[in-house]
Amino acid sequence: MKDNKIRLQKHLAECGIASRRKAEELIEMGKVKVNGHVAIIGQKVDPKRDKITVRGKTVVAGKNEKVYIMLHKPRGFVTTTSDEKGRKCVTDLVKDAGERLFPVGRLDMNSEGLLFMTNDGDFANKLTHPSSHVNKTYRVTVAGEVQDEKLLTLTEGSIELDGKKVLPCDCFVAERKPDRTVLIFVISEGRNRQIRRMCEAVNLEVLRLKRTEIAGVKLGMLPRGSWRNLNEREMRRLTNITQMKESN
Repeated sequence: MKDNKIRLQKHLAECGIASRRKAEELIEMGKVKVNGHVAIIGQKVDPKRDKITVRGKTVVAGKNEKVYIMLHKPRGFVTTTSDEKGRKCVTDLVKDAGERLFPVGRLDMNSEGLLFMTNDGDFANKLTHPSSHVNKTYRVTVAGEVQDEKLLTLTEGSIELDGKKVLPCDCFVAERKPDRTVLIFVISEGRNRQIRRMCEAVNLEVLRLKRTEIAGVKLGMLPRGSWRNLNEREMRRLTNITQMKESN
């Protein structure tokens, strides 16, 4: 008899609930149930037979049309599909996209800029996996002047976060003003609040943080709070990256 069971996190990703990594987090938090019982990591399910719920809502199996968009995330929105504290979520901004979408990666509540959203769990997982090292560009405004030695510390990979040194990155001055400095960061990691924490490590106060580019795909002039479908050229670029990741 053919075994129709697949891993629960894979099924949730295919249904557009979240990326595989985020689905695993939901399972670990006890937010997912299978046939009324709290699910566990590694559990397999039969999508045609098992009743699966996430936060009490039934997951409907089926292959939705894959959607890939870019959003200009404003400040004040959390990068998640729902929030128990009642804060505004990025999903509120893409309700008219035609499918239930989830964010690819993170951008903290006080940051803004480019954020991909999709219902393709495999695509999201390959772009955000720690081993992918996808370049991301940020425009960061900090208070005061930035001395050359601080720039060197930021770029050379000597800062330690969570017991592990960050990878070397590019960081240079884009603008100097009497009371502030605009820096451009290009990093290839995606640690939680990485740039803010790197700046804190060298006593720089971040006034504004905006992501402008991911893997060569630029935010451009997309208005704040607006979204658009990724075009063919952008999708080809991102698909090439995910295929390279798959072949490694």
